[in-house]
Amino acid sequence: MASFGFSILFVSVLLLTVALRFWLGARQMRHVAANRNTVPPQFAEKIALASHQKAADYTIAKTRFGLLMLVVSSVVLMGFTLLGGLQWLSVTLLSITGAGMVFQLALLAAFAGISGLIDLPFDYYKQFVLEQRFGFNKMTPGLFFADIAKATVLGAAIGLPLVWVILTLMEKSGALWWLYAWLVWSGFQLLMLVLYPTVIAPLFNKFTPLADESLRTRIEGLMQRVGFASQGLFVMDGSKRSAHGNAYFSGFGAAKRIVFFDTLLARLAPQEIEAVLAHELGHFKLKHIIKRIAMMFTLSLGFLALLGYLKTQIWFYTGLGVEPNPVISNDAMALILFMMVLPVFTFVFGPLTSISSRKHEFEADAFAATHTDARDLVSALVKLYEDNASTLTPDPLHSAFYDSHPPATARINKLLAS
Repeated sequence: MASFGFSILFVSVLLLTVALRFWLGARQMRHVAANRNTVPPQFAEKIALASHQKAADYTIAKTRFGLLMLVVSSVVLMGFTLLGGLQWLSVTLLSITGAGMVFQLALLAAFAGISGLIDLPFDYYKQFVLEQRFGFNKMTPGLFFADIAKATVLGAAIGLPLVWVILTLMEKSGALWWLYAWLVWSGFQLLMLVLYPTVIAPLFNKFTPLADESLRTRIEGLMQRVGFASQGLFVMDGSKRSAHGNAYFSGFGAAKRIVFFDTLLARLAPQEIEAVLAHELGHFKLKHIIKRIAMMFTLSLGFLALLGYLKTQIWFYTGLGVEPNPVISNDAMALILFMMVLPVFTFVFGPLTSISSRKHEFEADAFAATHTDARDLVSALVKLYEDNASTLTPDPLHSAFYDSHPPATARINKLLAS
């Protein structure tokens, strides 16, 4: 009875989530289309109508594609769970590998592989049709598949040992396994913050020291003013994949480095680049990064504790279409089921995350306005909105659920008032 009740709850929440996301997507497309032919007054002298219309069309196309992916992912979710896909995969692999850790790792790897293959044609379409149509794609098919191959090998090399440790803790460390697993997971996340800039990212992109001496001097002056030290200033060849531009800093502790997309440097003036970087440094100086890490660790602890309870409940498996094997470990299956259904039950809390993120963005803007000219940040943001075809007129409710940054109008109005 408990398993049937959980099945009903799961299907009900899934249908409600899908309906909510379709409603939000429809609102977004209607709102953007209704404002397609009028540039907001704040941008009328800075952004051409043609660029505004391109952003509207791009936003609508992405939203429509997102709704298609929502249908596909929901069907796949049902196929894996209540329609018996995971049960069949488990029985098939068990007959090949036998019980033990090899079976559990094979189950996780097979699930990841099948999911990746299902996503592949849609990823290809997004890159070579949708992004291509709006002039953003710079990738070749060869680079696209090379990235997938690298990511697969890297994911296996890093992920399988990590999963082995987690599964071992789940099986052998008693009722508090989730606490020990959380400590391992947290340590792994911190290690990745250190290794990503210098070990992982260079596998996919080329990073060269910033060669523009005048710009380097300007940026080093900014870093000195705000008290930020880094391992270096680097330019990333983002243009080989996309026309989108960005700047960021990565790493942790002594491994921090500042990275500029080459597309960003080609588009913005030096003072605008300085203002954009001041915003990014604001996140660091205002401890937003530490707060986000702390929040991530807190949530992961809570979720692992929840999984610690669910993995002992028969109804959790049977309610999702899986018959747990009484003579072998079902830990890998518990991990897969939990990862699949968690987004279904947590989507409605998305605005809470957005509220915190938007607050941080406003604070980082204010920090940048203190250490650089606010007008330079406004000018840079306008160019970035235009170059990235970001809509200036998002639907407020859709934005509240999905957007980590405030709407362009609110953000720039606040900067101009500072």
